[in-house]
Amino acid sequence: MLNHLLKKLIRNHSGIIRMITSRIGLGIAVFLLLTAIQIQSNYHFLLNSSNNKDSIADFLVINKILDNNNLSNTKLDQDLINEIAKQPFTESVGILTPSRFKASIQSISDRFPFYTDISFESVPSDFIDVKNDQFSWDPNAAYVPVIVPNMFLDIYNFQFSISQNLPQLTPAIVKMIVFKLTVYGKNGPISFNAKIVGLSDRISSMLVPVEFIRWGNNYAETKSNNEVSRLVLKTNDPSNAAIVSFLKKYNLSTNTEKLRYSKYRKVIDAVVAIAGLTGVLMLVFALIIFTLFIQLTISNCKQEIILLITLGAAPKQLSKFLLRQFYPGNLLSIGSATLLLILLQYGLKIFLEKQLIFIPSAISWITLITVGALSFLLWIVTKKAIQKHINA
Repeated sequence: MLNHLLKKLIRNHSGIIRMITSRIGLGIAVFLLLTAIQIQSNYHFLLNSSNNKDSIADFLVINKILDNNNLSNTKLDQDLINEIAKQPFTESVGILTPSRFKASIQSISDRFPFYTDISFESVPSDFIDVKNDQFSWDPNAAYVPVIVPNMFLDIYNFQFSISQNLPQLTPAIVKMIVFKLTVYGKNGPISFNAKIVGLSDRISSMLVPVEFIRWGNNYAETKSNNEVSRLVLKTNDPSNAAIVSFLKKYNLSTNTEKLRYSKYRKVIDAVVAIAGLTGVLMLVFALIIFTLFIQLTISNCKQEIILLITLGAAPKQLSKFLLRQFYPGNLLSIGSATLLLILLQYGLKIFLEKQLIFIPSAISWITLITVGALSFLLWIVTKKAIQKHINA
């Protein structure tokens, strides 16, 4: 009987339009806030998922910016290398060791006449994107294994071969060709067979095993002071704007194409921040409006509530009843916003898969925790608003 009477009081004094408007506003605010969190979660997944990682962008070849002031001073000192290694964006650092001997390479086949002077570098195997068990060397080896940039093959196929009337080559054919590699030293030239064992997209120089670099430098009797002028940085987030700032601070450069995501990251971070801030502000306003709606509803039937308390109804009983009347509507707003986000996430996943971009089909656990936190917050706000006016 008491519950039936209270329902009639609430229905007569609340106003259906005000209730619907307040709950729609609350739903929109929750949706914007959850969307901002989910966008950030998706972006983090894109950066770190093995399905999406760009092996080119994760490795940056770094050297000093060459200008008129440092033409003879491109050395990266050990203190700077240590500073790079301890940065939060750094996973590991590899040193590029250059050859300090004169060398040339030429084709043995008459069908493929080719000759050029050449230089080499070596880098630890962990930094090479071509995995080959034969990428090692000793003086008794059958040939010197060489890894060349894919860019070199493109230049040959689409520029050099056309101008010289030479045949174009596929990667498979290139790996079959045996070259004559000649190293020049004080004791005269010495020749080896050489083969291309892989094509790299990561490092834009000719790579040979470090054992061959050491042997060649020793044979040429060059004075090596172990100076480092280039290194490879493995980063866990190539879009991190801190990388760009660090390189600029120490007058360093890398392939700017590999840092292109840092510009996009700033735009995405700004959009996410604006969406999140908008969602928070709207949530605050929605809570204020909903609290005022509860206060107005209770104030309009204040006399009836006082009469019920006078007749023996307990304030605690009235508070519980009013909480059951208002709070499920709050959960409906949050649930609707969450359901809409789940549907959008699944639709976005299907759309991006067609672009070979992969994100989870479900919303993140952080978003779900936020849903739970918002539900608890609204329960607290609703309960406090009711108790405040029932006990007044």
